Amino acid sequence: MEKVTTKKLALYTGRTHPALAEEVATHLGQGLGDPNIVEFSNGEIRPRFTQSVRGADVFVMQSHYGVDGRSVNDSIMEQLTMIDAASRASAKRITAVTPFYGYARQDRKAEGREPITARLVADMFKAAGAKRMISIDLHSGQIQGFFDGPVDHLTAAPVLENYIRQQAPDSPVIVSPDSGRIKVAERMAQHLHDCDADIAFIYKRRPKGQANVVEAKEVIGDVDGRLCILTDDMIDTGGTIVSAAEILLERGATEVWAMATHGVLSGPAVDRLKNSPLARVVLTNTLPLPPEKQIPQIEVLSVAEIIAEALSAVFDDTSVSDIFDGENLA
Repeated sequence: MEKVTTKKLALYTGRTHPALAEEVATHLGQGLGDPNIVEFSNGEIRPRFTQSVRGADVFVMQSHYGVDGRSVNDSIMEQLTMIDAASRASAKRITAVTPFYGYARQDRKAEGREPITARLVADMFKAAGAKRMISIDLHSGQIQGFFDGPVDHLTAAPVLENYIRQQAPDSPVIVSPDSGRIKVAERMAQHLHDCDADIAFIYKRRPKGQANVVEAKEVIGDVDGRLCILTDDMIDTGGTIVSAAEILLERGATEVWAMATHGVLSGPAVDRLKNSPLARVVLTNTLPLPPEKQIPQIEVLSVAEIIAEALSAVFDDTSVSDIFDGENLA
């Protein structure tokens, strides 16, 4: 008897950002699975998939973010329980899709007696049953090595660069908010050679022992009379971006935009951005943007198509890095 096996793709999402998962499912041309998550009165959760996933290539998608009264830790735990459920239901392969990876900034010991929580999160996904991980613009590339299995590191750069081509085609300056992001800004400027883009960076320092405190000191590069576009992987409290915008305008920039993949926007961020000299704040939809955080300066671009292309490549066992011409790994 000859049997023909058929591959089956199943996409599930937690409750943090279902809108993004629905958009990804639309690009893939298939429905989104129902994880049937039940929350008990004591706060514990229990997913129970309503469809069989036996032998399926299962993608469990969740951005690690606190929303609707749930914390970033709740997001992570919810994804872990869904992965465990898929593993115990005999899924063939499970991929953790984390558009925004929680605890990514805790990737090293900056001072004594600190954890490396980014590694701990990766270990938990492996223990739950994930064989592969997909994420977008990790805070540092080394996090790829924390997971004991393949990691597909995507980037939102093509989406952001296309926006610049359409909205700022005439000689913008791509500005790194600190020395650690210079290579990213330089790569973006090279891609925007058709716009005659230039590069600059901000010299800044963080006072020792003070979290979320940044002092912008000086601009390295020619920004006088130019549109400056600050680029970073995330905007959290907004302190870095706002102080960088202020010093750029002091040094003669005509207008300053901010662009980031992840709009964390915690604490005073929204008020800071609203009262800042930034003309535009361009984010992607890796994280949800609640109504109370929607201000006139903010524009949101979609990365759903990029995620869908990556999921399709993984499912078909083709190259993910080819989507980005190999420039997504750093």
